[in-house]
Amino acid sequence: MPQNRDEAVEYVLKTAKEHDVRFVRLWFCDILGFLKSFALTNHELERALDTGMGFDGSSIEGFVRIDESDMIAMPDPSSFQLVPWRSREHQSVARMFCDIHRPGGEPFEGDPRLVLKKNLKRAADLGYTYYVGPELEYFYFKNSEGTEFLDHGGYFDLIPPDVATDLRRDTIIMLEQMGIEVEISHHEVAPSQHEIDLRYTDALTMADNVMTYRTVVKEVAQKYGVYATFMPKPVFGVNGSGMHVHQSLFKGNRNAFFDKDDPLHLSSTARQYLAGLLHHAPDITSITSQWVNSYKRLVPGYEAPVYLSWAKRNRSDLIRIPEYQPGKENATRIEYRSPDPACNPYLVFSVMLAAGLDGIEKKMEPPAPVEESVYDMSEEERARRGINTLPGSLIEAVHLTEKSEMVRQCLGDHVFNAFIKNKKKEWDDYRVYVTDYELKKYLAIL
Repeated sequence: MPQNRDEAVEYVLKTAKEHDVRFVRLWFCDILGFLKSFALTNHELERALDTGMGFDGSSIEGFVRIDESDMIAMPDPSSFQLVPWRSREHQSVARMFCDIHRPGGEPFEGDPRLVLKKNLKRAADLGYTYYVGPELEYFYFKNSEGTEFLDHGGYFDLIPPDVATDLRRDTIIMLEQMGIEVEISHHEVAPSQHEIDLRYTDALTMADNVMTYRTVVKEVAQKYGVYATFMPKPVFGVNGSGMHVHQSLFKGNRNAFFDKDDPLHLSSTARQYLAGLLHHAPDITSITSQWVNSYKRLVPGYEAPVYLSWAKRNRSDLIRIPEYQPGKENATRIEYRSPDPACNPYLVFSVMLAAGLDGIEKKMEPPAPVEESVYDMSEEERARRGINTLPGSLIEAVHLTEKSEMVRQCLGDHVFNAFIKNKKKEWDDYRVYVTDYELKKYLAIL
């Protein structure tokens, strides 16, 4: 795909004609990360690329009020791809991600894609390019009405006959047809839980890829007559689904996180970035784990991080340093393990980057790594070693975010205020709801 916009527009028009594209879907997301879309015919494609397409933004979560509803979706031609699950002979369908503008042409401050672009510019001004590689876990169920498993396999299991193997294979084929590189796929720890890992790339491309990935996983599942969900903790008693994010900063072609003389091969830049992530982890948790259900996953005993610690090998820590392999200096990275796959990737990549850059700018030093299992430590030992915890509920996380000037500056006032308002409303809806647990626990005895 050409890098220059004029060349990219020419490529899109040419490709659409060659593949007889009948409809083009314009994609964008709201502040919660829900994909929004409307379609235009091939006759409107050139005009859309030139001036954008208008739509009503008043019904999009976190966008605008009714009295300022008009918005413009400006397609990003570099994101043009044919949609393989909809393509038919003589009736191909394509998609493009959009940047959202106000009617006057200025970028809309409530657009999550713009939020990420602004944070990437901040990194670029410091000489860095931000790369990420997320690992999104998810479940397959018989349907969306319950949590009946398709299999009872475990980590890396191959269970013949395993229908999920075909689902994952078809998903990978579609992703690669859309230009998204896949590294590996496998069965995860819980029954009917799976993972497909995307090859690392720059954060903006990856945020678009995550939105596409979730859509493709669900489309393929629907084709097979089953249901795929990225809900963080759909089943009590088994592992929830996470989105571990591997991340690094590059200066040109050099990995700024690598230092050959350091015992862990981490540069001072990497350690400062890590310290910033640890320092701000409580403040950004409402963004990385944004649902009431997210906090059913973030509990001890299910391989999800709870404590603010880091280590080289220990998978109970919030931040893990993957093993260095000689000759692969560019693979030096930090793995941040608390996000879940139901997040808004544009905002998650933004707050992680902002936290890390704050650590670099303030030259923060991380605490000593913790190689022992933090889960097995007594509360007194954790207190003695200064190991704190992530927030334990959505409202606790929201209150911490609300006090964070770093997060406000990262997201901008519009997205920050809209997100906080939405999450407080979600918590209020949840806290007044009478759950099955309460009925089973109390009805017969009170």
